[in-house]
Amino acid sequence: MTAASLAVRGAGAGRHLAGTGTLLRLALRRDRVLIPVWVGVNALLVLSMPSTLENLYGTAAERADLLRQVGGNASLRAMIGPVLGDSLGALTAWRAGVYAGALAAVAGLLVVVRHTRDEEESGRQELVSAGVVGRRAPLTAALLTAAVTQAVTALLVAGGLAGLGTGGAMALGLGIAGVGMVFATAAAIVAQFTESARLARGVTAAVLGAAFVLRAAGDSAVDDGTSVLTWLSPLGWLENVRPFATERWWVLLLFAGVTVAQGAVAYALAGRRDVGMSFLPGRPGPAEGRLGTAGALAWRLQRGGVLGWSTGFLLAGVVFGAMTEGAADLVGDNDGTREIFQRLGGRSGLTDTFLTAMAGMLGLVAALFVVASVLRLHGEETSGRAEPVLAGAVGWWRWAGGHLAVAFGGSLLIMLLGGLGLGLGYGADHGRVLASCLVQLPAVWVVGGVAVLLYGLVPRAAPVAWAVAGAVLLIGWVGPALDVPRAVLDLSPFGHLPKIPGEEMNWPPVLTLTAVAAALVAGGLAGLRRRDLTT
Repeated sequence: MTAASLAVRGAGAGRHLAGTGTLLRLALRRDRVLIPVWVGVNALLVLSMPSTLENLYGTAAERADLLRQVGGNASLRAMIGPVLGDSLGALTAWRAGVYAGALAAVAGLLVVVRHTRDEEESGRQELVSAGVVGRRAPLTAALLTAAVTQAVTALLVAGGLAGLGTGGAMALGLGIAGVGMVFATAAAIVAQFTESARLARGVTAAVLGAAFVLRAAGDSAVDDGTSVLTWLSPLGWLENVRPFATERWWVLLLFAGVTVAQGAVAYALAGRRDVGMSFLPGRPGPAEGRLGTAGALAWRLQRGGVLGWSTGFLLAGVVFGAMTEGAADLVGDNDGTREIFQRLGGRSGLTDTFLTAMAGMLGLVAALFVVASVLRLHGEETSGRAEPVLAGAVGWWRWAGGHLAVAFGGSLLIMLLGGLGLGLGYGADHGRVLASCLVQLPAVWVVGGVAVLLYGLVPRAAPVAWAVAGAVLLIGWVGPALDVPRAVLDLSPFGHLPKIPGEEMNWPPVLTLTAVAAALVAGGLAGLRRRDLTT
């Protein structure tokens, strides 16, 4: 091959990546709120664990007892994973590793889809590509944005846990980032096959759910992470890096190899299709439309997400319920663990306390659903799809009302199914268990109301609703474990709910939160009525 041909090929490769730096800076600027929120929540989840665990299992005897309890509790291993060491660092990796990896995966897939398929679906990518922008520059910028997100997470985790052991801290940080990049590149491939950003996010999230199920099934079968099912899941690879427990550095090569291979596939596919197109185009609809109302259209657009969340909540409820009988064995005589559960679920019997805590966890996650569903309004507006709908005989109230009915009604549905699953898994007191889930709804709706208010009054600030949901999740998840002041817990609407089934129903805070949610929604709709779309 001559020098001239090499130069031509190099110039061609450079043209394909032209403008990558500019697009990367634009992506980081657009995500200047979302990325810090995701990274901060994930890092704090991990870094808050050592002090908590040290208070709970401060002696060698307590840690040995924990290892015995987890080793004999298949449900607990399925939810969290096996304990692979008795050091404080190993316990931190056990308690937070799987969930930190899952959060990193969600951040990776959201970032990549947002800056690839979302941009193409809205038509912005076509305008950008009309300038001096290479064919593969948008995909490269999206993957680099995901890489920056994961790198910052890894640095924070490794730096924050370095006092427990530099090697283990680096292994855990790199493992979490590795999971995030595997799913970021998986989302890049999925985005080439789908015409809809919503479908791309849904398919990649389903892959993440399958990875969690495979890891859970493998860990429930054996107590050392050696199951074949565990090795089929990237979340299982994170366990098998074994941070703070004789690290297996070679497992990190799995993350690197899969990330590079999936990235190469995404690049190859991106070079073989037109902007805005996909390899699996959507099927044409029926000759005669079946959607007679704006509410029916909203349901058609969001039904996949509602059904996915409903299935997940039902299964999670069954698993949580099945763990209830083993809660007493897990807590044992450990007063610190008992106090944490009491801060989460009230000072009733341990079983009622555990059920209340699990219902509260489902409510915190449901807040993420309601924010995502409400912000679908913002996505429809910014993509230009709302304008043709409103140009017809559809008023803004019917258009917005349809999506809000799905958001708030969908949250009712998923909490109802979560409660049914919790009751089925527990096998008793189905009415009380269901009530413990449904009482979370006013707090969920308050978070959704904040999203409506932001979207209606300041649409450019609508994504800040994710920061609100992340803060609520962090307070509810980490706050009781750290025994933060009551004033901090009260910043979350979930901090004001009655702790049933262990306590009597207390209606005033429930009714107050419901009224606050209604007022927030009304304020958001009033703001929407007074402004033009896309302003």
